[in-house]
Amino acid sequence: MSYPVTRLRRLRKSAVIRNMVRETEVNRDDLIMPYFVCPGENVCNPIKSMPGNSQLSIDQLVKEVQDLYATTGIDKILLFGIPESKDEHGHVACHLDAIVPKAIRALKKAIPQVLIVADVCNCEYTTHGHCGTIVDGDVDNDSTLHTLAAQSVTLAKAGADIIAPSDMMDGRVGAIRNALDESGFQNTPIMAYSAKYASAFYGPFRDAAESAPKFGDRSTYQMDPANGDEALREVEQDIIEGADMVMVKPALSYMDIISRVKSTFNMPVVAYNVSGEFSMVKAAAANGWVDEERMIKEILTSLKRAGSDVIITYHAKEFVLSELKKGNRV
Repeated sequence: MSYPVTRLRRLRKSAVIRNMVRETEVNRDDLIMPYFVCPGENVCNPIKSMPGNSQLSIDQLVKEVQDLYATTGIDKILLFGIPESKDEHGHVACHLDAIVPKAIRALKKAIPQVLIVADVCNCEYTTHGHCGTIVDGDVDNDSTLHTLAAQSVTLAKAGADIIAPSDMMDGRVGAIRNALDESGFQNTPIMAYSAKYASAFYGPFRDAAESAPKFGDRSTYQMDPANGDEALREVEQDIIEGADMVMVKPALSYMDIISRVKSTFNMPVVAYNVSGEFSMVKAAAANGWVDEERMIKEILTSLKRAGSDVIITYHAKEFVLSELKKGNRV
């Protein structure tokens, strides 16, 4: 019986060899940990649909991020806000005393080493839960741009390191870039949610951010999950308008899009491993159906292998702690 000269199993025979030839590794520098900040003091409201995550008041958020940095070395976070009150347009988010700007200032004072990505959208701040001003039953694109630009400048003034618009309005990257530049923030990068799909995977997030729409859905401005070529057009437009990084959201069902974006544009690509993807793993693990640690590592590795340079994930802290506990490089 003859055998091939090349046997690929030779490079799998031991952990040392497998580690030596491993093509893709996830490390802490790749990861961004999201947080939800809310009004009050000493508030920690567990999010039932997202085990291990909570709505945190600013004082508790500072403590949590200090612990994140001290125990894992993760130095990048993404902030979402739950305001005390809402309005029809999201104007409440445009003031320097709004919840997220206040949180940014507190974090920068306590932990200046940590990079803060500030989400820019209106769904948490509008009474109707949509991502902009409603005209004739739908979000009006161009009037919403003014709110997004004003919110972005406020966040930059508060100390946000990166502005991340997630609204999916046409032209919002250009409007935000112009507003930032005119306000003296020419060096503040924009991480654009460029290919954000109208997905069923956002459910737990909407519980966490209290941002579910009061009527209809977001399919007139977020992308149709069936479309791939359109995603490249969205990404290209954001790049033309000045995006410094582009994002694909959700991640797991859209790894083909991540790969296409990376190979087409060869610029920093962010994958958002969203709440529904996180919660599915947690639910399966709670039932004893999966090996949670292995599954988390496999998911994050696959996202990086697909072409992601950065991964936003609620698994960030537990992943790094798990790897450190095992003595692995991370």
